[in-house]
Amino acid sequence: MTSPALPGIAMGALLISGCTGIQSALAPAGDEASRVALLTLILFAGAGVILLIVGAALALAIGGSDRTRRLLGSDRAIKLGGIAFPVVTLTVLLGYGVWLMRETIATDRPAALRIEVTGEQWWWRVAYAGADGKPVAEANELRIPVGREIDIVLRSADVIHSFWVPSLGGKLDMIPGRTNTLRLKAERPGVYRGQCAEYCGGPHALMALEIVALPPAEFEAWLAAAAAPPARAGQERGRALFESAGCGACHAVRGTAAAGVVGPDLSRIGGRRALTAATIPNTPENLARFIAHGQSVKPGNLMPEFRIFSDEELQALAAYLASLT
Repeated sequence: MTSPALPGIAMGALLISGCTGIQSALAPAGDEASRVALLTLILFAGAGVILLIVGAALALAIGGSDRTRRLLGSDRAIKLGGIAFPVVTLTVLLGYGVWLMRETIATDRPAALRIEVTGEQWWWRVAYAGADGKPVAEANELRIPVGREIDIVLRSADVIHSFWVPSLGGKLDMIPGRTNTLRLKAERPGVYRGQCAEYCGGPHALMALEIVALPPAEFEAWLAAAAAPPARAGQERGRALFESAGCGACHAVRGTAAAGVVGPDLSRIGGRRALTAATIPNTPENLARFIAHGQSVKPGNLMPEFRIFSDEELQALAAYLASLT
């Protein structure tokens, strides 16, 4: 007789086989993510074994002999299978989980780098410590050195958000009025996608981010360049439009009069892989599209649509922003 549990196990295995890629807890690229993946697989395997046992017991209870059915219905079987077995199993799993994740729960090692990330509706405010101690503002994308432990200092500016990059570690909530710290380490270069994992209203589903893990020397060069005013040669027309439209009231661009803090810092927007919290690829065409028709790209976002620009002006403004690297 085929166990009734087998179709469920087969379907679960099929679903799990699709959990790969840059946003998967089963494709670990960091120490904590590897521990989470191991614990996940152990729990899945344990659940599968228990499901088989329960399925077999159910099959015997329905179609087994009278002696077998009396045995399964006895007080001894109920106490062992319904009380002792769950208590022992759950205690062992809890103890192993705490032991396995002990370094995540508490560690005294200092991190090589601290990055402050503040959750906003619906984007990520990012700040690095520059060489002179002054913060270097970024948004919606983190760059980190490979092989080094990074403390991500998490805060929220409005409602509860949750920072989760499955390939690098577990999720941690960002709660208004509190500061939480998540330690991550990327074992190899790559791009790892994350997501706000706590519903925060509006376009919550489009509040993603990317972590770009770079070789240490490449990261240091990037961070040193990030503190300097961005290059923008030959884009005076777009810069004039940016300033005359009042974009600097909400956004900042280092080295210019734009010093707004309401929206994301745009000082190096041209060097980012994606726009509006990893919603669309970063291209001049998408920049122009979001400026004029942002609600069709990310419905509910808080930036007004600027339809005052002609097509030529939009192209000039997008070219200016794309030059900020």
